[in-house]
Amino acid sequence: MTIKPGALRFNTDSMKLEIFRGSANYSGTASMAGIGTLAAGQWEEIQATSPEVQTGGTRGLWAGGNTPTYFNNIQFVSISTTGNTADFGDLTRAGNQINAVSSRVRAIYGAHYTGSAVSNTMDFVTISSTGDATNFGDLTAQRSGNQPMQNATRGIFAGGMDYPASNSVDVIDYITMASEGNAVDFGDFNVVKRTGTSACSPTRGVISRGNPSTNAIEYFTISTLGNGADFGDATTADSAPVGTSSNAIRGINWTSSYAPNTTDVIDYITIATLGNAVDFGDMNHISYNGAACCASSTRSVVGGGYDGGIAEEMEYVQIMTTGNAVDFGNLDQARSEPGACSNGHGGL
Repeated sequence: MTIKPGALRFNTDSMKLEIFRGSANYSGTASMAGIGTLAAGQWEEIQATSPEVQTGGTRGLWAGGNTPTYFNNIQFVSISTTGNTADFGDLTRAGNQINAVSSRVRAIYGAHYTGSAVSNTMDFVTISSTGDATNFGDLTAQRSGNQPMQNATRGIFAGGMDYPASNSVDVIDYITMASEGNAVDFGDFNVVKRTGTSACSPTRGVISRGNPSTNAIEYFTISTLGNGADFGDATTADSAPVGTSSNAIRGINWTSSYAPNTTDVIDYITIATLGNAVDFGDMNHISYNGAACCASSTRSVVGGGYDGGIAEEMEYVQIMTTGNAVDFGNLDQARSEPGACSNGHGGL
């Protein structure tokens, strides 16, 4: 029996409905007996739930950053609405480049930079509530500016910058988000990057662009351990892209970068396939040097950054359309190089 991607079945062992997803190497000729291997593709449980049921809606969180003073404040917003953010609580430490992985329940923030030091600290908050962060554990190496990837259970912190050499770090760690503890080695980059932007589906994490300036895109299979592999190319090379957020299908790359070569490009990828990014539209507000973005299943929202001064503007696009970004509101406190995450991204 030939199985095609998108086929459905009822698993009588788990009593759950499942969908078949082809892998990058899937040729469309797998038999039922071969299902379960990455080469042949795999069955995945269809999630019959949502952030709206579990938490009351998809929340976006922005944490840390600098004004230029480094701070530890966390702000949040409901992604389904528009408007300004509200105070959530505080991280355990102040700094910028504190990127986060997240599940439906938790946001875990890893590492930070203060201009004179980096760290391997991780802390976490419960997204549906408000309050201060609690220690989670440590990354395997001190660094800042890593690229986060995640599905519903596993969080991955990839790359970053060491100090004082400011070199790109070829270190990729992972954690199990439901349990506190130290990170474990995952693998290495295909193209080593100090910065970059990441998008996720339940099976795949994809990192675009990065420092040194590149248009390279590579991908990882989140549930396994291993190195990155070539995905394709972005529409432009960028050493400090704003960020990427995604639903389970598309990754939206916001790519405004350092002056004087600022751009307002937005492009997108289809996460399940391999290939080059495609033009999406333009940013509403060009904000380079470290804005941050997050997503629900329908929207990608970006906020903060630096545009000659520390920025507070936020804007959004509808992920499954194309077109220019639209004003969302403002961060309660302007910030450059924050970290952002949500409880409704594409990896869930």
